[in-house]
Amino acid sequence: MDELYLIKQRFGIIGNSPLLNHAIEVAIQVAPTDLTVLIIGESGTGKEFFPKIIHTYSARKHGPYIAVNCGAIPEGTIDSELFGHEKGSFTGAIDSRKGYFEVANGGTIFLDEVGDLPLSTQVRLLRVLETGEFMRVGSSKVMKTDVRVVAATNANLQEAIAKGKFREDLFYRLSTIPIYIKPLRERKEDIPLLFQKFSTDIAEKYNVPPITLTDDALEMLINYKWPGNVRQLKNVAEQMTIIEKNRKINAETLKKYLPEEKLNLPILLSELSDKDSISERELIYKYLIDMRRDLNEIKKIVFKYLLSNQPIDADTAQKINDMSVSSLPIKIIEQDSYQSINDFRIDEHSINKFKDKTEDAVAYVVEDSVEDSNDDSNENLSLQDNEKELIVRAIKKHNGRRKLAAEELGISERTLYRKIKEYNLEV
Repeated sequence: MDELYLIKQRFGIIGNSPLLNHAIEVAIQVAPTDLTVLIIGESGTGKEFFPKIIHTYSARKHGPYIAVNCGAIPEGTIDSELFGHEKGSFTGAIDSRKGYFEVANGGTIFLDEVGDLPLSTQVRLLRVLETGEFMRVGSSKVMKTDVRVVAATNANLQEAIAKGKFREDLFYRLSTIPIYIKPLRERKEDIPLLFQKFSTDIAEKYNVPPITLTDDALEMLINYKWPGNVRQLKNVAEQMTIIEKNRKINAETLKKYLPEEKLNLPILLSELSDKDSISERELIYKYLIDMRRDLNEIKKIVFKYLLSNQPIDADTAQKINDMSVSSLPIKIIEQDSYQSINDFRIDEHSINKFKDKTEDAVAYVVEDSVEDSNDDSNENLSLQDNEKELIVRAIKKHNGRRKLAAEELGISERTLYRKIKEYNLEV
């Protein structure tokens, strides 16, 4: 019998997609080595099968196999769980305890959702991968372990690295051999097989007749995006098998069990973390500075033509329109509204405002020019200087009450304290 078929039978893997077959073949090839493997795929794609395949077909198959869900362990206890602790090393440590790396010596440890590890734990893990050494929490004694590490993640670790949430050196150490598990929507040929398997199993378990799909229902099933992948498909199959009285499922019935596919909407600023919010504000500062510079330039152009009583030429009109500033004190007619350059005109209200008031207009331009010179110096300031100024203003406005100042700035009180300390502000 074909080895690939036997492996699928042994581990209960359903599907004949070339993408799935390739992932299994890579796992078989890497199994006899001791190389670290990183399994990458969306949640619900079945990543948990692959470390079992690797362990079973390795020289460590008679050693321990331990699976650890890193995302399910609180940050305060993750080091103790992985590396163990000594008696009295922290509150509640009434006895010494071995960690998973110590228990799994000679075998394989599967670190699921490795992207959720805290940075401090990532440092410890990197040392284990490079030297096989670790220390229990509360101990200074270096211990050795011989463990093969297989990790998995549904997160984009490259993005996490860019945000400073995951170590780049650890990423390259973990991903010596990457295995990519494609989402269900990219291996549509497996969807009918999986659905039939799940519905048949649940029907046999609860002694109910199996269900079948009409052609339109099958088409809907195959073309659905399945954001929850195999796990979601199994849920839908089991629900319909138990709940529906009519054993012939049409598209209308199936649709009730499929959540509407969500659009990729932009994230609201309030939903971002403090660090992300700071970056967003810096972009806003830069945008406002650029916008003010463009606004002042447009003012100069408009007043120049007002005072000279000359028509605005086509190049100047185009330049103004390209700046796309909507909040001008003088409104410019949209370019699409004139057929020739003579049709281009300044808003009538603005003309009436400044007609026969040349001195006022000149004074305005002079004042604006002085303001521009100040703007030029302001634009040379860094975004940090703008942030410092906003923080100082907010605190002074609220008479030193930092909680109210933080609320006005749109950041947490903790972030405000950190910024005050970072910039050494005397407020």
